[in-house]
Amino acid sequence: MIPVIDNTEDSTTSSRLDHIIGLLKTADDAATLLYIEPLHAAELAILLESLPPELRQHLWKVLPAAVEGETLSYLGDEVRGSIIDAMARSEVVAATESMAVADLADVMDELPEDVSEAVLQSLDEDRRHRLETTLTFAEGSAGRLMSSDIISVRKDVTLSVVLRYLRRIKPLPRHTNALMVINEQGVYIGKLSIASIVTEPPDALVAEVMDESSSVIQCDATEHDVAVLFERRDLVSLAVINELGELMGRITIDDAVDIMLAEADKALLASAGLNEDEDLFAPVVLSARRRAIWLGINLITVFMAAWVIGRFEEALDKIVALAVLLPVVASMGGIAGSQTLTLTIRGLALGQVSSANLKWLANKEFMVGLLNGLGWSLVVALVTYAWFQDSGIALIISAAMILNLVAAAFSGVLIPVILTRMGIDPALSGAVVLTTVTDIVGFLSFLGLATLFLL
Repeated sequence: MIPVIDNTEDSTTSSRLDHIIGLLKTADDAATLLYIEPLHAAELAILLESLPPELRQHLWKVLPAAVEGETLSYLGDEVRGSIIDAMARSEVVAATESMAVADLADVMDELPEDVSEAVLQSLDEDRRHRLETTLTFAEGSAGRLMSSDIISVRKDVTLSVVLRYLRRIKPLPRHTNALMVINEQGVYIGKLSIASIVTEPPDALVAEVMDESSSVIQCDATEHDVAVLFERRDLVSLAVINELGELMGRITIDDAVDIMLAEADKALLASAGLNEDEDLFAPVVLSARRRAIWLGINLITVFMAAWVIGRFEEALDKIVALAVLLPVVASMGGIAGSQTLTLTIRGLALGQVSSANLKWLANKEFMVGLLNGLGWSLVVALVTYAWFQDSGIALIISAAMILNLVAAAFSGVLIPVILTRMGIDPALSGAVVLTTVTDIVGFLSFLGLATLFLL
């Protein structure tokens, strides 16, 4: 947990940022250093990410060398890369000395080859071996996330022996709530909680009090699998094993919370076609180029919908009310579809949707769409009749509303499932595809029915 620092009369992030910007603009480095010294590395990272490039580099130069490594580990990839690019090789090497192996592995991916080689050469043999082992695992896997800083014991020793052993280890690894129990071959066989060591008889064997049913996860499991396991089983720590069952490391609750927050952030930004690591203060041209891609994709889908409208130009010329009411049908379908889409994406992320229950879910959403369609189509029909005094248009828009809400419900289920099976993140592109479907179905059904029955 990030400690609460009250080094000003108002310690909120926004007021702290205002104060830092004021100090940096006056170039009072001594006052700036005095102000930031009590701050946690995570809070320093937030400040750095909240500053324009020039002020960011200035604050980084003021930062004490002792906290540079930990601060780098909290930064997003893009901001961290911009800071590392401006550092000398010797400065990068010095900053990495205090970093945890898992954090160092993330940084190594972004370093130039000569700098990463210098960092490797600066490590002692044990840290280098652990880092090289971590780097063999895919990014985003449990193996890359795990810490190899663990304490393991054998099951045939007494608790008094374990306690004496622990007293010789200072300090214990962070978040050590249990020791890992292994056999002679290093195969994981259970977990021994610190509470058991303290409360059970000293002459009891580890085998008698350890938990053999504790959760484990494979090295190649995804970070998402890790987060789900922590959430469902209320874990504090989790053993990581390889395909032979050998203990490789552990993952703790702080890492799981980071994954959960990152996934929520990613889903929010992906829905707008943005990257979760994008620098808020990135150069204008770079930001514009990134966003232009999805603007272009959206433009294509808009032209598709416009083409459908163009097929019914004659109907729109003769009945002006159709043009006025077009947004109603499309908007209602879009909202209904986005509700289903969001729930389905969440269900896929939590592992609640599979081929076995997909049909039931699609049927359920069909009935929801139909029920909402019937109810709201009646409301829209009454409003339309009161507005235009035309029962034909009222009936047409009512029927189109039902068709579009049913189509939206089906699309909200099927689109994310299909995209997932294609290896495409539904949070990134699902909304664009859904909007295209609901717009086209809405326009086609409304204008098509109007052409058939009113002209």
